Amino acid sequence: MKKGIHPNYYYDAQVICACGNTWTTGSTLKVIKTEVCSKCHPFFTGQQQRIIDIEGQVDRFYRKLQARQDFVEQKKARENARTSPERPIAELELGTRPTDALAKAGIVNVGQALAKMSEGDEAILAVEGFGRKALIDLKKKLRAFGYELPAGAAEEPAA
Repeated sequence: MKKGIHPNYYYDAQVICACGNTWTTGSTLKVIKTEVCSKCHPFFTGQQQRIIDIEGQVDRFYRKLQARQDFVEQKKARENARTSPERPIAELELGTRPTDALAKAGIVNVGQALAKMSEGDEAILAVEGFGRKALIDLKKKLRAFGYELPAGAAEEPAA
């Protein structure tokens, strides 16, 4: 063996448990501190129902579980908000003229626009200042945001 590269070996190293139990053994450390020993471990004491929570592992697990659940709920809320009938028409970015025309007709949110579209294309084209190009753009934007178009408005209008 090479000299000077090996650690010192202590034949009388003392092991100290968190429960207060101590014993001696051989080790490269003079004093060893442990949190669980054969005197306090649930397997050896018969108390297997007790959970050993070293450094908050159980709490950390529950925090991760709660964070995942919060993430899923936020994602679902964002998805619901994305297809909310209360979304303003202005957020669809149709342009100033079609948006103003719909606002003058009292259609200020997506739910009202979908209700008008369910009456047929002619009903929404009857709005002054709202033409076929605006209707095509409206349908494209609604589909892009994930809205289901009414049955009468599903096909593109004929030119």
